Amino acid sequence: MPSYDSGSLREALRAASGPINLLGYDTSAKPLAPGGKVRTAKELVAAGKELATLQEKLYASGVSGDSRRILLVLQGMDTSGKDGVIKHAVGLVGPAGVHIAAFKKPTPEEAAHHFLWRIRKALPQAGIIGVFNRSHYEDVVVTRVHHSIDEATASERIREINAFEQQLHEAGTRIIKCFLHISYAEQRERLLARLDDPTKYWKFNPADIDERAYWSDYQATYSAAISATSTELAPWYIVPSDSKWYRNWAVGQLLTEELRDLKLDYPSADFDIEEARRRLRPPY
Repeated sequence: MPSYDSGSLREALRAASGPINLLGYDTSAKPLAPGGKVRTAKELVAAGKELATLQEKLYASGVSGDSRRILLVLQGMDTSGKDGVIKHAVGLVGPAGVHIAAFKKPTPEEAAHHFLWRIRKALPQAGIIGVFNRSHYEDVVVTRVHHSIDEATASERIREINAFEQQLHEAGTRIIKCFLHISYAEQRERLLARLDDPTKYWKFNPADIDERAYWSDYQATYSAAISATSTELAPWYIVPSDSKWYRNWAVGQLLTEELRDLKLDYPSADFDIEEARRRLRPPY
């Protein structure tokens, strides 16, 4: 079982080093939450002011030539809340500084290329917070669960992912990888809730019910993938996600902690301030 003694949420939620088993992580836990549902939701909104300021500083720095950027990777089972995190946590910052990419089953064109081809095309530019709704990890999880690649190919892809993420870090990208961890029972309730709400029918896919038959395989495969790719430069965070309000707050806090670490500030003026003031005074 993980330890939640740290005052840093990144430390509290970081995947343990070495082999992990997702069965050992409580999907209903709420480590370091500032309170219950109402208080934590208020804290998220309040913290959004700092998050928005940090994101603006990142964007301004990028405009001024700073190469740093953020990549938030969201993975999880169906209904784990990737869209919810984007709406309630990422949505707290200005849209101009955010780039969101959603990865579904590869198109014929994408499938004809190396599996990282479409990922590289969607990477954030300097100064941007990039968000991946699903990611390159689909190519070492779904493909293994459904045996569309063999173990040798899977192992090679894992090596390529680690090298790829190291290259991203060295080029100025901070990577935050979040596994939104829900229980089998919670997924069932969320799928049923979609059937009870006509405005959610568009989100329901009967194939999601079929995928539930592979639940144990997914948990084992995700455990193996997280164990093999949680590195010092690109760690995985296992976010308990049975409670939507905690999940949203937690990812927002992880983003905030990462941005704080960058020690961002607004760029200094590269022009003569007093001259600009003089030119704006009457009669100009």
